Amino acid sequence: MILSKGNLKGIKVPGLTVPDAKLFELPEKVLQFGTGVLLRGLPDFFIDKANRAGIFNGRIVVVKSTDTGSSAEFDDQDSLYTLGIKGIVDGKKVEEDIICSSISRVLTAGKDWAAILEFARNPDLQVVISNTTEVGIQLVEGDVHKAPPVSFPGKLLAVLHARYEALGSGEASGLVIVPTELIVDNGKKLKAIVLELASQNDFDKDFINWVDQYNYFCDSLVDRIVPGKPDAKTIERLEDQCGYSDNLRIASEAYSLWAIQGDEKVKSVLSFAKADPGVVIEPDIEIFRELKLRLLNGTHTLSCAVAFLSGFKTVKEAMEDPIFSVFITQLSFNEIAPAIPYQVSQEVAHDFAAKVLDRFRNPHIEHQWISISAQYSSKMKMRVIPVLMQHYRTETTPPENMTLGFAAFIRFMKTVKNAKGEYVGTSNDQEYKVTDDNAAIFAEAWKDENTDHVVHSLLSNENLWGGPNLIILPGFEEAVAKKLKHILHDGILDPVK
Repeated sequence: MILSKGNLKGIKVPGLTVPDAKLFELPEKVLQFGTGVLLRGLPDFFIDKANRAGIFNGRIVVVKSTDTGSSAEFDDQDSLYTLGIKGIVDGKKVEEDIICSSISRVLTAGKDWAAILEFARNPDLQVVISNTTEVGIQLVEGDVHKAPPVSFPGKLLAVLHARYEALGSGEASGLVIVPTELIVDNGKKLKAIVLELASQNDFDKDFINWVDQYNYFCDSLVDRIVPGKPDAKTIERLEDQCGYSDNLRIASEAYSLWAIQGDEKVKSVLSFAKADPGVVIEPDIEIFRELKLRLLNGTHTLSCAVAFLSGFKTVKEAMEDPIFSVFITQLSFNEIAPAIPYQVSQEVAHDFAAKVLDRFRNPHIEHQWISISAQYSSKMKMRVIPVLMQHYRTETTPPENMTLGFAAFIRFMKTVKNAKGEYVGTSNDQEYKVTDDNAAIFAEAWKDENTDHVVHSLLSNENLWGGPNLIILPGFEEAVAKKLKHILHDGILDPVK
């Protein structure tokens, strides 16, 4: 039995949230560009939850923008899909299974462009959401009158123009547009490109003014691990348990955040935010970006080499080790949280840090340390160096755990170039590949057998760190060299202790 509206009555699984029939009668209020698992596991989930609570009361029309594939899987299941949420919240395991009904239909840009423009003219439409990957928000010059236009900004411009022509230039016809692509200032950049395309294609000034004044392009930040469709064995097991097949089934962690930059007008339109504390609408969302960058990404980066050199393959495996768990907790709470280069209370920082560690402990997520190590040096520059510099604005001694993380990073980057032109290192008698644009710099430094020279050469290389010469930080060079020697002589676990 396949998941569909007609088969819902036959699905009786304890603990499974099944949509009420009245939810299918709700008006279509959202146009979404993208069918990916992140959208279905975060924004679409939030809207589904709000609809079930009687708050937003609107469904989503999804545009499949890519030329490959079709909407058949969605059509076969009436756009229903199961979301399995598993994770740890406040130290306790959370498991929830929901059949989401927020999507009403899926249209393909290549075949259904006329229907998409027809929906653009619908007065019920209030919101546009997108996730077209980072390369989706870019200026592609060309004729936006094509059916469809090539780029996502071109498609959005065509949608806005169709709406403007049908409903006029008043405030009531404007939309709230929330891109979720993983780039900074995604809303501002999307708006700038749309306005540039409108100018290039000689749209009239009244339309351009309407786009600028009455459509709200909101910067947003999304944060949730949505690994995607479970493997074949898991799907088979779930089908046996639930009694139905679902080709759109996805899984996600329990943690969720969708931070949207907007005012009271935006908040009133995006009323689904009331249904879940994971949706945050504020005039400034930079604090959420900083917390994520420093306490999630920065903690990952500083602990990556420590974990990998200790022999741990995955994040959850490392978190199960009591020695490593103490290290990463002290690193996050005692060193990174107080040194975030943004005005944030320690209460807020510690609360976020606790959630991060809960996420790291999630037994259902297989996050490989070697994957986290990709472009390690640039991650250190972007995520860690600003925290280190902030630490030294108030302290005169090196941070113990950050220093260990730095020393382990340098040891991890000890590589040689193989016959294929790849940079490879060795740890615990296992060879590993380093994927880093600066790998050659580290390999060259490691040709010197003197550990002090290696550390001095790398810490003084301002190009690696985006400007600062790390040699000038009191005691830092000496502390890193000391820990690196300890790692080389005794292994990584002893320095963690």
